[in-house]
Amino acid sequence: MPHRLLKFALSPDYPESRMFRAPPRLGDRYDVVIIGGGGHGLAAAYYLARDYGITNVAVLEKDYIGAGGTGRNTAIVRSNYLTPEGAAFYQTSLELFQDLSRDLDYNLFYSERGHFTLAHSPASLRTQRWRAEVNKHLGIDSRVVTPDFIKECVPELDLSCGGHQAPIYGALYHPPGAIARHDAVAWAYARGADERGVEIHQNVSVTDIDVRDGQVVGVQTDQGYIATNKVLSAVAGWTTSITEMVDLRTPLVIYPLQALVSEPLKPFLNHIVVSASLHLYVSQSTRGELVGGASLDPYELISMRSTLDFAEGLAGHMLDLFPCWSQVNVVRQWGGLCDMTPDFSPIMGTTPIEGFYIDAGWGTWGFKATPVSGLTMAHTVATDADHPLIRPFHLQRFSNFQLVGEKGAASVGH
Repeated sequence: MPHRLLKFALSPDYPESRMFRAPPRLGDRYDVVIIGGGGHGLAAAYYLARDYGITNVAVLEKDYIGAGGTGRNTAIVRSNYLTPEGAAFYQTSLELFQDLSRDLDYNLFYSERGHFTLAHSPASLRTQRWRAEVNKHLGIDSRVVTPDFIKECVPELDLSCGGHQAPIYGALYHPPGAIARHDAVAWAYARGADERGVEIHQNVSVTDIDVRDGQVVGVQTDQGYIATNKVLSAVAGWTTSITEMVDLRTPLVIYPLQALVSEPLKPFLNHIVVSASLHLYVSQSTRGELVGGASLDPYELISMRSTLDFAEGLAGHMLDLFPCWSQVNVVRQWGGLCDMTPDFSPIMGTTPIEGFYIDAGWGTWGFKATPVSGLTMAHTVATDADHPLIRPFHLQRFSNFQLVGEKGAASVGH
């Protein structure tokens, strides 16, 4: 047993401090209020304190830290996007992730696995070749591989799909594809922000945002009023309820997304496997669980419930690819929310309301953007100017018809 764990087991007193403080009450005024205690909001708070010395910051979370999308995803990190804007943004995030455990002094269980996007037809394989060439042009490590290469890397995979689905003709392979412990990312950013003076308030709901003459002047919560001139909304699937408070119109549409996890197994799946044709993605966590998900539920709904239909459909497709999993038990399934944009890219930066900043539109690709979103939104809030990496993701692009179309790289494959 590790010595550090023995300290917890044998000591009559808790030998270490809490991950972050629990402030007794809300202050009357803050320089910045961040709505949303998920990865993005906590990362922004951390970088505001670390890089800009802005520590009079309150992070308000209506539930517990990481209760939303941060704790309800499949924790895949990759950068094989299709547009110059998207590739630069997600490549920066991947590079930040690679050194994040050291930066935050916390084990995030970051594990580089390699990411396969399977092609089940010659037409799909041509698409993967196109994606590979675009990725290479943008400086992203990505290439098309043969069925033999896939079988060597993932020997348990049935390339014929049992005859129930179209066979596998090849795949797009992205070697830097990785997984991480999603809740650890939230805890580590929370601890880092707290150590620098940021206040993190759980179980505090924002009920209104006070805007006067086009300028944010305060936030109303269920625990009192807070004066502030800067508010960052980082609430993902609940963004539309926040933007209504400032009368800001966005093209966001909210869909549920579900996932499941199996019982722990001896490690054997060393890669991330995605099939857009079968609408599934699966990896094995560092604890041995198989973590899998499917496509968005086919209806607009702000709900995090999970359904039997999802579990049955995903299990069937998993067995098409991995028939050896037929006796594996599913121990938990869950649902999350995806705030989708028409061009499958986020909405980030300043808005027409002075002092109101938005970090939204994350669909199924929000976790992988956690570090870069925090870094760029901290710059934007501190300087009141959009960071260069997020200028293409400005809300105004929908009225200016300057869309950043990432549908081909941001569908089922996370």
